[in-house]
Amino acid sequence: MERSFAAEVKQLALGEGQTLRGEGILAITKALLQSGVSYVGGYPGAPVSHLLDVLADANEPLLEPMGVYLDASANEAAAAALLGASINYPMRGAVTWKSIVGTNVAADALSNLASAGVIGGALIVVGEDYGAGASLIQERTHAFALKSSLCLIDPKPSLQNLARMVEEGFGMSEASSLPAVISLRIRAAHLRGAMVCRDNVRPRISMLDRLTRPSFDYGRLSHPPSTYLQEAQKFERRLPNARRFVVERGLNEVHPGDDTRLGVILQGGLTPTVLRALELLGQADVYGRSRLPLLVLNVIHPLVPDQLLGFLEGKERVLVVEEGMPNFIEQELKALAYDHGLGVKIHGKNMVAAAGEYVPEIVLAALARFLGGDAERRRAALAGHVGRGRDLLRAALPKRPPAFCTGCPERPVFSALKIAQRELGETHVAADIGCHAFATLPPFNMGNTILGYGMGLASAGAVAPVFGKRVVSILGDGGFWHSGLTAGVANAVFNKQDSVLVILENFYTSATGQQANPSSGKNPRGDTVKMSIAETIKSLGVSWVKVVNPYKVGETLKTVKEAMTTAAGGLKVIIARAECQLERQRRVKPRIAARLKAGARVEAPRFGVDPDVCTGDKSCMRLNGCPSLTLTDNPDPLRDDPVAHVDQTCVGCGLCGEVAHAAVLCPSFYEVRVIHHPRAWERALAGLRRRVIGWLQVA
Repeated sequence: MERSFAAEVKQLALGEGQTLRGEGILAITKALLQSGVSYVGGYPGAPVSHLLDVLADANEPLLEPMGVYLDASANEAAAAALLGASINYPMRGAVTWKSIVGTNVAADALSNLASAGVIGGALIVVGEDYGAGASLIQERTHAFALKSSLCLIDPKPSLQNLARMVEEGFGMSEASSLPAVISLRIRAAHLRGAMVCRDNVRPRISMLDRLTRPSFDYGRLSHPPSTYLQEAQKFERRLPNARRFVVERGLNEVHPGDDTRLGVILQGGLTPTVLRALELLGQADVYGRSRLPLLVLNVIHPLVPDQLLGFLEGKERVLVVEEGMPNFIEQELKALAYDHGLGVKIHGKNMVAAAGEYVPEIVLAALARFLGGDAERRRAALAGHVGRGRDLLRAALPKRPPAFCTGCPERPVFSALKIAQRELGETHVAADIGCHAFATLPPFNMGNTILGYGMGLASAGAVAPVFGKRVVSILGDGGFWHSGLTAGVANAVFNKQDSVLVILENFYTSATGQQANPSSGKNPRGDTVKMSIAETIKSLGVSWVKVVNPYKVGETLKTVKEAMTTAAGGLKVIIARAECQLERQRRVKPRIAARLKAGARVEAPRFGVDPDVCTGDKSCMRLNGCPSLTLTDNPDPLRDDPVAHVDQTCVGCGLCGEVAHAAVLCPSFYEVRVIHHPRAWERALAGLRRRVIGWLQVA
């Protein structure tokens, strides 16, 4: 892995009274070590990918000397099952994954974990990638907390509070025997600030201080008849203990304010947005002191009825600022007020948007409606907030859909698939989660379904036998190892599915930031691992397996057409194997820069388009889409259409020419070799060539 968090890792060793500066994720990581965690694990995904990256970089200098075990979990279910260590032993464990999609995968293990209960603190850091910029379905983890009785923390975003909530999360888990979840919003994960540290705590049970005997208690197995007692314990003992812990430790914050008639109840993670909106409306100062009473819920499950009733007492109207649907907090609050005969009017989704991320404009408008009166001042605050942004931009931002990186080895696979369908006719293409999902956008527009990470092949199971031609499914190597091996390939072989599977093997789980997977050759701890996709698939009984170099578009196209038309039945697997170009450039560019600085000879390929040959029909772009392939003015004064042009971001992968050749397009692409610090004979040869070309041009 070429990225390093060495500077950040050094701060994880800070001790009592020292100040850590960095992002929210770093505060979370430091708090884990301050809490005496015995083991950590998880699966990468926004916005918690670099939590795992930091832990991996900290493994040798910090985790191993403390005896903390780092697990590179194969998927979120494996990460959740890792917490099983805390069921029988007083070991604190923490795992992490991406938002609701990760929680969905982990649901089976989570349900069993919550039923059995834990004696060691079990903490799950869920990166809530939610809202307009999210790359997932718009749901939140709250429903799982209610369903399985998990403690759910939505912390007010400051580094000190994030660290505190990690430590208190372990305490609440142990006090209640329930797993605790920290819902870490994407802005909180990347928030920058400072926190005062405490000393790291060496775990009581670790790889250095090992267990000496097993603990067996049938009552801790999530298996009948134990499960019946466990269900009762959740509601008779565990949840009441969690509520008591919330009150005794002061985890939720009450800000009394001045106006006793009104109040706002909000999730902790929305605190800065709400306070800023109140400041714009004249109801708070710039230091966050609010005139309106606030109840800030750092813990949103379980809620504490006495605390809520105490806040509602004497108020005429209360606004609940709760992001996402269903509106669980609002519903519970209204039921509580009804049961106790309170006359307070509770507003929520009737004033705030029912769905979507609560960006400042949404919260500001809702608070303006809630406060009412002085309508002109409310409108001025709204106009002032929105207007500043417009003045800065002065124009609408252009649309910027995500796209493959320059030189990405996955792009040529879709070029080949597009050319093949042009010749053989269109077919159903089952897409999957990963960078390759960008192929659903122009210029490829390829991918009929996305059903979950590693589910591409499985999602085509009922389409394949009824479609007029073979269907194609896509998997990345990350998706293959995550769940595609069993839910996809094994399932297809078991059901004798006659279809084509394309696996894009670029050696990393790339969409989350180039984390290692079993194809990488090493795990995040740096241990050498030899696991082959091709050999694994063959071991399941698949005989038609071919490996191609995706940059050789002609060969890839030939293999795709063969897979689509061969008489051989069963699953046909094409493995397009080439390293992620982004990761390759991270490794290669520093080496080239060092050689150039040292005055060494460096030869690099450069591709271009001959404007005199280019016809300007843009077919190359419709079958390629590389960001380095763009348009420029036509040098011919008699022609108006712009011509294709390769800009300076080209990495020399050669795809442009390969696609043009495979698709039988115009021969306008050329390759040159740029030589830095050439040898003397190369300079002389270049000079001779220039003179000969000059003579020919004169002639």
